[in-house]
Amino acid sequence: MWETWRKRAGSEPGMSETGHGSSAGAATGRTTEPHAQVVQALSGGVSKLGRDAAEVRGLLEDTQKVVQAQAEAMQALGGELEQVRHAQDGINQSTDQTREAVGRARAALAGVGNEVGGIVATLRQVSDAASEITKIALQTRLVAFNASVEAKRAGDAGRGFGVVADAVKDLAAQVEASSKAIMGTVGALDTRIEAFSRELQADDVGQPAGGGTSGRAGHGAGRVHQSSIHQAFADVEADVDLISRSAQESQSTTQQLAERSGTLGLEIQQAMRNLDAAFACSDRFLRLSEQMIEQIASSGVAVEDSPYIEAVQQAAADISALLESAVQERQIDLSALFDDKYQKLAGTDPQQYLTRFTELADRLFPSVQERMLTFSDKVVFCIAVDRNGYVATHNKRYCQPQRPGETAWNTANSRYRRIFNDRTGLASARNQRPFLLQTYRRDMGGGQFVLLKEASAPVTVAGKHWGGVRLAFGF
Repeated sequence: MWETWRKRAGSEPGMSETGHGSSAGAATGRTTEPHAQVVQALSGGVSKLGRDAAEVRGLLEDTQKVVQAQAEAMQALGGELEQVRHAQDGINQSTDQTREAVGRARAALAGVGNEVGGIVATLRQVSDAASEITKIALQTRLVAFNASVEAKRAGDAGRGFGVVADAVKDLAAQVEASSKAIMGTVGALDTRIEAFSRELQADDVGQPAGGGTSGRAGHGAGRVHQSSIHQAFADVEADVDLISRSAQESQSTTQQLAERSGTLGLEIQQAMRNLDAAFACSDRFLRLSEQMIEQIASSGVAVEDSPYIEAVQQAAADISALLESAVQERQIDLSALFDDKYQKLAGTDPQQYLTRFTELADRLFPSVQERMLTFSDKVVFCIAVDRNGYVATHNKRYCQPQRPGETAWNTANSRYRRIFNDRTGLASARNQRPFLLQTYRRDMGGGQFVLLKEASAPVTVAGKHWGGVRLAFGF
């Protein structure tokens, strides 16, 4: 397949067998056959090593995301526990204030009871005075009656005195009736106030030693009598004590959770540091395998990756030639071609951008990029990127319009107008060596990944590095 594509590519404008820069196969034929077989076998082993290294790095990335999420969750939990602690402090303060308020109410109630007792005594004095008035009125009536009798005996001489005596008798009768009414009213009022006074002043009698039972369920046990008012106060105090004990128990539990959360937070931080160290080691391991593959590919021995390296070099040469022609023909100037003021496209997720060379890329790049897809059935994509990893136009199958709200689908299918500045993407975009070979996991969205190799070669325009061509292929 490679030879067929190579012959076809060599017949097209701008294509050459030597490619762009130093070709990976330039020294083919200068190595003896036994050595070539050893190198090819070594290349296969290193390729598998690179694949494993990329897989390990991907797993480390997944683990790092999980640990990072756990760290954020622990931090959020710490904040929630702190809020709970403040709330519990508020509950304890409120229960203390409630106890004090109940105590003040009891004291005030006792004062009211004393005042009511004074009222009862005064009312009894009023009742006694009314009783005395009744007695006096009765005596007055008797005297007036006798005087009236004597006046009648006196005849005409006692007639005026008799009128006065009758009036005094009637007035005494009215006073007696009024004083009796006062005595009745005061008596009824005295009975009611005395009962209220007993309610206010009543206290526990026969309380068992060592205190009462906790909670409402224990009220009344071991008591001869307690007024309903004092019972209500006792119920309030019992409920306040229950709330206070619950808050204290909750506070203790929260404190234990906070301590455990702090310990877990430290453990997570240590895990993150260990992951960072593992990442660094993984990167060195992966880079070493990539360097070994590059050295083997540059040795002149035709290895499995050589055709892809030569193909991407040729594609980079073609893109460079197309851009050079566009500048010379004044289709675009250099300032627009090297534009890095990326304009965000509103409402896109993942974010997409436009530049002043986007329209030119749409017209020129597909002729090279689409042709590269026919090079091998292992090829996944071929794209030209600027030095910052910006992909103006992707392969047509990855240039689907975004679907609002479908981030996973967009990630996999709308890969154009985007900036890929991850480790692999930025390394390919900024590489200025004849070629670069990398192994990595490609994010396909929705938690789906695929292991790929990628060969890249630089693109230059007017002697200035513009970016590169990335050719990704499967194992």
